[in-house]
Amino acid sequence: MEFNLKVKSHNKWIQLLLKMPSLFLGFILFSIATLETVYSNLGVAPWDVLHMGIVYNTHLTLGEISQIVGLIIIFISCFLGIVPGIGSIFNMYFIGIFIDFIDKLGIIRTPNSMLQRFLMLLFAIVLTGFGSFFYLRVELGAGPRDGLMEGLVKKLNKPIWVIRGFIEISVLIIGYFLGGPVGVGTLVMAFLVGFSVDTAFKIGKYDSKTTNHMDLIKMYKFFTTNKNLT
Repeated sequence: MEFNLKVKSHNKWIQLLLKMPSLFLGFILFSIATLETVYSNLGVAPWDVLHMGIVYNTHLTLGEISQIVGLIIIFISCFLGIVPGIGSIFNMYFIGIFIDFIDKLGIIRTPNSMLQRFLMLLFAIVLTGFGSFFYLRVELGAGPRDGLMEGLVKKLNKPIWVIRGFIEISVLIIGYFLGGPVGVGTLVMAFLVGFSVDTAFKIGKYDSKTTNHMDLIKMYKFFTTNKNLT
């Protein structure tokens, strides 16, 4: 009996570890996309306007600011009743690590021509879509910022588009007054990122409406019961 329990526990760890390559591929793609929007010099997404605004006023890196903001958001979401998953925590930590690591490599630079900068921005939007797909498909928890949106939707009983719009406009305004880079790229991303994510979901046959993410409580139950990870 004891041997069987150990085998089952071992198999569950294997099930979890098999999800890690997709999770981390998503993080890497998302990190590259973030840097490409920054180096396109055309403006960045609302949350990154806030991140860059804080960067300009501190001695911290973009990755470090991303981690700090993500951690604060996770705590706020917990108070709103949203329990993070291990994917949410990894998202907060590792995307910041990857952003700074890739940035230090110096492989992403600002192109000389306007056309190349727009192409870089569009490529970043595509990467954002597929990055989101790869890390969400494993169902180990959404990113901290999506968790905040979900928490406010449940707390305020308002439509997603209202809450998302309120959050992004708020961080955009704060980031702008901190000196964050707002430009045509900010508008382009506002209109196209959703389409990119939706397209990646369709290609990967991922239905976000039927997704059941595993938060930390569910993960505890997973390792303490006979339930399998789907």
